[in-house]
This record gives sequence, structure tokens and C-alpha cells, in this order.
Amino acid sequence: MLFMSEKIKYDAIVIGTGISGGWAAKELCEGGLKTLVLERGRMVKHIQDYPTMHDDVWDDKHREKRTKEDAKNQFKQGRLWGGYATSPVRKHWFVDDVKHPYNEKKKFDWIRGYHVGGRSIMWGKQTYRWSEMDFEANKKDGHGVDWPIRYKDIAPWYDKVETYIGVSGQNLGLDQLPDGKFSPPMELNCVEKDLQKKISDSFDDRLLTIGRVAHLTGNAMHEGRSNCQYRNRCDRGCPFGGYFSSNSSTIPAAERTGNMTLRPNSIAYEIVYDESTKKASGVRVIDTLTKEKLFFEAEVIFNCASAIASAGIMLQSKSKRFPNGLGNDSGELGHNVMDHHYQVGASALVEGFDDSYYKGRRPNGFYIPRFQNLKDASEKKEYLRGFGYQGGASRGNWKQAVSELSFGKDLKDKILKPGTWSVGMGAFGECLPYHENKISLNYDTLDEWGLPTIDFDVEYKENEMKMREDMKNQAVEILKQAGYKNVWGFDKEAIPGKGIHEMGTARMGRDPKTSVLNKFNQVHAVKNVYVTDGACMTSSACQNPSLTYMALTARAADHAIKEFKKNKKS
Repeated sequence: MLFMSEKIKYDAIVIGTGISGGWAAKELCEGGLKTLVLERGRMVKHIQDYPTMHDDVWDDKHREKRTKEDAKNQFKQGRLWGGYATSPVRKHWFVDDVKHPYNEKKKFDWIRGYHVGGRSIMWGKQTYRWSEMDFEANKKDGHGVDWPIRYKDIAPWYDKVETYIGVSGQNLGLDQLPDGKFSPPMELNCVEKDLQKKISDSFDDRLLTIGRVAHLTGNAMHEGRSNCQYRNRCDRGCPFGGYFSSNSSTIPAAERTGNMTLRPNSIAYEIVYDESTKKASGVRVIDTLTKEKLFFEAEVIFNCASAIASAGIMLQSKSKRFPNGLGNDSGELGHNVMDHHYQVGASALVEGFDDSYYKGRRPNGFYIPRFQNLKDASEKKEYLRGFGYQGGASRGNWKQAVSELSFGKDLKDKILKPGTWSVGMGAFGECLPYHENKISLNYDTLDEWGLPTIDFDVEYKENEMKMREDMKNQAVEILKQAGYKNVWGFDKEAIPGKGIHEMGTARMGRDPKTSVLNKFNQVHAVKNVYVTDGACMTSSACQNPSLTYMALTARAADHAIKEFKKNKKS
């Protein structure tokens, strides 16, 4: 196989441009390293490449309903939230499943976006710190391996990231949900405030707060971005940069240094190991436009392609030293796949408040932090770990009039009046790390570039199923205690991947015999390769993980820059 090689040897290569890759690019470039940033998908420029950012329902000829063609080509992406990903206003952000296949030994919804910015364009922006309890959980209950870091190690990096991206929220003084560097919180509506008060009156172990989100509020200045405009069209691409994305924030910051070379349409598929130096020498790439195979050299490599893709690249990176994949001495590479399980909770109708409404489309809901399995052993549940709730309240609209048996003036009056209030809440539950939950390479089914596809063998187990019962029951209890009507608990099919929080395929750990990465996210046996996306996670907690990915990336980049400069001097 012939490889073309650019004459330039970069200081660093970053694989991926999503949440983690964007941060790696920014930090390494600002640290003075000449950095090549590889993205397997197409170029997306902030603002000019957001085609549906201003569209209303009537601007789409299908009124935002997916067509048969969409369903045919995005048959797995379309499983997300009843076809959410294949709506005409956002389908261009999600992959074509025919062009990018994968295989399911057990059902797994692998939701992907192949373009500059990755899923940072479509993410939900919920931004929560992990606590000391989360970093200690594996050691205390014996599942998985112990994290090689604790909260104190990452706290300064949480500070740095929150300040930079802009996080709207409220400090609460909770051990299980540490406070942060927040801009002013968004406002709860009247029914959410009512539920907040009733939870406070009825329970002494739980509370409701506005969600903590990476949306700009307040007066702090963020270069190239302005405050959230409450349009709630975030996943189309925000022209205001109101929410954090790689495209509006970290990639432009890296570009401003003059140290970044961004190369889209470049599939990184192998990190090359040099037997003589015992380090990685560079990355092999396929140009998706020319089909050329290229080799790029660098001193430092950050693998940030996403939890599944990063592990896939490492599994393909075989050598005499690493016959089972780069850094896979432990045999744990590709194993311990985790994802938050959800789509379980409760909803209700709320009487009253007919004289109240709300302005704008707030891109956020409320949050009820974890309250189970926090105290002494006598209060432990029949499952390990815990969950938190995300939810919101709203009023019905003119669509309710469709079912009314009226016409003329009566119909017009009903269309002009808002409907009844309702409230809903869904839980995100922690998934334990199981060695047998894994991905592997399938060399019998290749993609159009001749690369192996991914096999998924992942399932939720007894602990998650027991937790789900409590997730539903507690949601029902909360809404009933509030005095709301028609309380309905739900528990939909629990499918890994649907939470889009894949984690754990190249976990951090203290012992190279049981983990892939060390406390600085370096591959144990290949110290110039760092992995800082979801692959590095040792457990899953129940909080949304993106803030932790960013903090770990900033911390690892700081370490890499110092090591690079130290080696240059020696």
C-alpha cells in the first residue's frame, strides 16, 4: 500500500473536531504547537454553513416531516426520538447509514455527525460537574477500576472551561453536584416554580433548579459570540454563537493563533507506532475526496474522534509491539462501553395558571440532581449508583383545537387561546462499566474506503433495570405529591446509544494491566498519544459528560505542551 507523506512534520495532530477535538486544537495551538486538525467529514464554517438556522415550519415543503428517502438512508439515525435526527431542518447533521454502516449483535443506536464541529453543533448543552463521589464510586463498590484522578485534580479545569464556554446556572452547595463558575441562570416558568416549591415542601432530600447549560447569559464578553436569543433552534447551528460549539468558539480560537492547519474530508484510521522510539510517529489518513492514502507526522497525537471511533482507530493501529491494537496491553480497548439509560419518568397535567404564559423559547429545562444512594448503607437501594431528572413545563397551543367539534367563531376563539399546562420529567441513569459490553472490528463487512466496520455487543443489565423502576416510581411520586392531575409514568425500551453519551472504550486507570490510559489521558505504553473524549471515561456517573470531556482535554493538553517543550530543551 503506497502512502503519500507531507514534508511538514507537525508538533501535534488532533483527530476529530467535536467537543474534545475542538478543545485540544485550541489549547495546543495557544500553547504554541503547530497543529494539524483532522476531520473525517466535510467543512462547516460558522454561520455561513447553517442552512436552516432561520427557517420556520412553513419554509420546508414537507413541514419538517421526514420523507421516505430520509428514512431509507438514515434508518438507524431515524430511530432517535421518533425521527428527530431525520427532520429536514437537521438531517444534514446526521450521517447516512447506508454510506456509514455498523453492525449490531445487540441493538445499539450509534448517532453520529461527520462534519467539522461534530456533535458539538447538535449537543443538548446540559453542563454539569462530576463530584468526588463519582470519581470514588468504582473503588467503593468494586465495579470497574479506580479512577486515577479525583475531583480536586479536575476542579481547576472545570473552572477554566466553564469560564470560557459560558455556563448559565445556579450554585446550590450540593456535594453530589459541585458548584461552578456560572453566568446568570435562565428563569423557571410559573409552573416550574410551583413544582420547585412543592418539592421543597414535600421532600428534604431533593430539589429542583434550572438546568445548567452552555448558553451565554449576562454581561461577560466572549469573542465572536453573543448571548442566547431564546430561539431554541440550537441544533440547526446558532448564528449568534449563543451556545458553545467548536465551530463558534474553540476552532476559531485555534485559527486565530496561526498555528492550526484544519483538514476536513480526512479519515484517520491508524496511529503509527515506531518500534525504535517506542512512540507514535504519526497518523495515516484517507482523503475522502481523492481516495489518496496519506501519512502525517507529529510529536504529539490527540485522539478525539469520539468514544467509539477513537477506540476503532486504536484497534486498527496494529504493530509487532501491539498486535491487538495500539496500547492494548490490558485487553480492555473496546470494552466497558457505557451510555446513560433514559426515556423513563413521568408527566402530568397542571390545573390553574390560566392567566400565565412565558416569552420566548428557552432552550433549557429544569434539573433535579441525584438524591438516591447518597447517604449511609441503611438507606441504600437495591441497585448501585443513581440518577437525575431533566424536565420542563409548557402550555398547549392551537393544535389542541384540531380535536374540537367546533367551527366558525368558536373555533377561532379556541385557536387563539393557549391550552392547558403540562409538566414532564425524564431521568438519566448511570450505567455500570461491564467488561463484556464491547465493540470490535468486523473485517468481513468493510465500508466504501475498505476499512472494517464496528460490531456492537452492548446491553443494559440487572442493575440498570432495577434503577429504572425507581426512576419511574420516584417521578410519579414527585408529581403526585405536587397535586397534579393525570400523572402518568412511562418506561420506554432502554437501548444503549440512544443517550448519545457513549463512554469507556479506552478507560483511564492506575494499572496498565487493567486500563488503557494513565491519569493524564496518555496511553500507558505510548506516552505521546492522548485520548480525551468519551473513550477515556472509567465510569459514567449520571450527569451529562461533555463538560468533563472538555476539562480532561484542557488538563491533558496542558500536560502535553509542558512535556513537548521539556523534550525540545533536552
